[in-house]
Amino acid sequence: MISRCIFGILSSVKRLSLPKRNKNIILKEVLFDFYVKKKYSTSKISGIFNCSENKINYWLKKYSIQKRTISDAIYELRNPNGDPFSIKEPKNLEQGILFGLGLGLYWGEGLKRGKGAVRLTNTDPKLIKKFIEFLEKVFTIDRNKLRFSIQIFQDLSSKEVLQYWSKELGVKKSQFYKIIVSKVRGKGTYKYKSEHGVIIVCFNNMKLKRIILNMIEKVD
Repeated sequence: MISRCIFGILSSVKRLSLPKRNKNIILKEVLFDFYVKKKYSTSKISGIFNCSENKINYWLKKYSIQKRTISDAIYELRNPNGDPFSIKEPKNLEQGILFGLGLGLYWGEGLKRGKGAVRLTNTDPKLIKKFIEFLEKVFTIDRNKLRFSIQIFQDLSSKEVLQYWSKELGVKKSQFYKIIVSKVRGKGTYKYKSEHGVIIVCFNNMKLKRIILNMIEKVD
């Protein structure tokens, strides 16, 4: 009887000595793992902890964990496996020339305004192919993820133009958007240069566009 009483007292003391877990506290390392490493949204984390998003936002601020912007959140939602590219620094003269050439091409012919995709417009297939090579070798882009737009005059055959660019660039016809047809505006140099239309090569990634533009900004 006495031993049972002593055991009960010792058990009570042990329970009292253990630190109590506050259900209102979310540990920093846990929140960092979910939000920063795993890229979970505040909505998804609140579902895990069965609490409001306001509570998650409170602990993010409390731990000085910087919140993602709306554009960053959308980007991560579209790229759940991380960036669809990686940067390879040039290691020899040949790679250095390609790197410089690619930046120069985008500086002169690429879309620089807005937050959208990497876009470069031209009529010269050699120039377009060199820019694609730049994307593939410097940023390890998957050629199959590139998309293309073509603008032609109405006296050109859409079917023949599509066939030409698909074969010339070594890409699938399914990677092309609908061809835009414009009225013929008379004979001239521009028409001659556009015998196969004007083509736009596009890689839909705003982050890569920012990186390329930042590289151009650093050119002395």
